[in-house]
Amino acid sequence: MVFLTRIFIPMTVGVVLAGCVSNATTTVRQSAPDQLALSQRDARFLASLPDVKTNPSYARTVVDTPTKAPPGTIVVDAPRHLLYLTLPDGKAMRYVVATGRNGFAWRGSVYVDHQAAWPDWNPPADMRSRDPRVQKTSGGPENPLGARALYLYANGADTLYRIHGTNDPFSVGMPVSSGCIRMSNADIIDLASRVPNGTRVMVY
Repeated sequence: MVFLTRIFIPMTVGVVLAGCVSNATTTVRQSAPDQLALSQRDARFLASLPDVKTNPSYARTVVDTPTKAPPGTIVVDAPRHLLYLTLPDGKAMRYVVATGRNGFAWRGSVYVDHQAAWPDWNPPADMRSRDPRVQKTSGGPENPLGARALYLYANGADTLYRIHGTNDPFSVGMPVSSGCIRMSNADIIDLASRVPNGTRVMVY
């Protein structure tokens, strides 16, 4: 059994999917990830995206860890729209993220099964039934999954949740997704460069 909850109520895996589109707006920063993490394709796709007004409070930064999770754990504080990657010596890298909108929030312990760069997006039938406008999209700047996707599993089963980039950077910092954890493309590239497959992810 996969233990994922919406407000602590057991739910069936597969009721929500990654990469929802939203019209919510806020201000986000697009600080560059480490240059070592950028491929030529990253540079080309990122250069094609419009500049976004920055907000210094959204900059990823090293902070004192708010959790007792061991180093190398991803911890998501969904109500506050924050993701932490725990580091040694009581520190953590903090990122601002978008989280599930009302009715799509969840909590649970999962892990990164695999990752993809600029992945294709194939919305499932339940998402298409909610919004017939959504269509399969090839990987690239217009793709809702953005620059990277970390595929979250529990007990060997795909939860259908992802930590991923976005084609809508203004949504970062808002409760707007169908349950996925959405980051700026710069931040998801940075995070993906730091975590291996098998990384534990705790969502509160």
